[in-house]
Amino acid sequence: MSTVAFHTLGCKVNHYETEAIWQLFKEAGYERKEYEQTADVYVINTCTVTNTGDKKSRQVIRRAIRKNPDAVICVTGCYAQTSPAEIMAIPGVDIVVGTQDRKKMLDYIKQYREERQPINGVTNIMRTRVYEELEVPAFTDRTRASLKIQEGCNNFCTFCIIPWARGLLRSRDPEEVIRQAQQLVDAGYKEIVLTGIHTGGYGEDMKDYNFAKLLKELDTRVTGLKRIRISSIEASQITDEVIEVLDQSDKIVRHLHIPLQSGSNSVLKRMRRKYTMEFFAERLVKLKAALPGLAVTSDVIVGFPGETEEEFIETYQFVKDHQFSELHVFPYSKRTGTPAARMENQVDEQVKNERVHRLIELSDQLAKQYASRYEGEVLEVIPEERFKESETENLYVGYTDNYMKVVFEGNENLIGELVKVKILKAGYPYNQGQFVTTIKNEALDNVRLSS
Repeated sequence: MSTVAFHTLGCKVNHYETEAIWQLFKEAGYERKEYEQTADVYVINTCTVTNTGDKKSRQVIRRAIRKNPDAVICVTGCYAQTSPAEIMAIPGVDIVVGTQDRKKMLDYIKQYREERQPINGVTNIMRTRVYEELEVPAFTDRTRASLKIQEGCNNFCTFCIIPWARGLLRSRDPEEVIRQAQQLVDAGYKEIVLTGIHTGGYGEDMKDYNFAKLLKELDTRVTGLKRIRISSIEASQITDEVIEVLDQSDKIVRHLHIPLQSGSNSVLKRMRRKYTMEFFAERLVKLKAALPGLAVTSDVIVGFPGETEEEFIETYQFVKDHQFSELHVFPYSKRTGTPAARMENQVDEQVKNERVHRLIELSDQLAKQYASRYEGEVLEVIPEERFKESETENLYVGYTDNYMKVVFEGNENLIGELVKVKILKAGYPYNQGQFVTTIKNEALDNVRLSS
């Protein structure tokens, strides 16, 4: 039996696609190995969001070649899509496939074994208009299931290479999304995370269908689903219709990740973002009115070319005023091939780092403030794993619907179940909780008994 090992760099979408590629290998009779072990085939799913992503991808590729020089080395993902020649130039790389045509990988392996000639299977992503269907009936991680609903992005922000790596926006067929969601719930998952390159843009390429309609259908048509989480949504995609669906749904969680990138209109303009601060603020106010207690997390880029102290303060103040519950803060890093990398007035590294620290401090403070509102309350948690940072065997960690990380005493059987936990002590990154009870899913149990 042939063996295959995977290594995934980068985002949630890449992790989802690695699972999909594994399904193809599994159906072809392969056995999966850990990446550190010797395998017949290595699949490296690469990232290209930063120059460092490229560099890390190259290191991982070389590691596989050293591990087993006789193995077939397959490289896929975003870096493979944007720089196939660069990857083909690494001695020992056999097959390069981009961010589409993953189904051809097994045929390429067969062809390579017969002909022993390197294969470049990368095609022009900008011409692709159809979503590539890839099945993921279950995940190696057994608590939260990702469900990819769209691919590509039409925004072309000045700091971002992703449209060139992923192509233009294309949405997955809604019936496929519903079918796959039901399949995941039937496999035992309580929470589904909707993911994509530009998730909230779902349906923009369709006639008479949009993201709000998809959310509504997932809510009403998928039997036994407990939680729907949206991995990320742009402010410009939070329409009144989306807010209405969020308001009416008891499955969509009280947590949204809305990338801000900057809280200054002048910086947003240089970034070519599709909104103003006033618009963003108005959406937040409307969302929080519809969903009291909503946790809003966000991404912020600090030190974008030309960012002045005043512009940074605008961002700082905006975050503080709107009480985001947690930030992912990134110092701006030049991405070769993007307009921002060629801009004048690049910000000094030291200034960047100092601003990053100021914003992270604020984020920690806001996260603690947000969590403290729930001290003494009972929240629903899906335990994910044993709490590794503890000496005792029986501490477990999981997320509440509003994305607070809670540590509490429990047992192995609770993993992946929906349980009620009382928040004893709020904190960040962890809150201390006490197990109250397991929430039984009677409807689903009955279905299983009768089927």
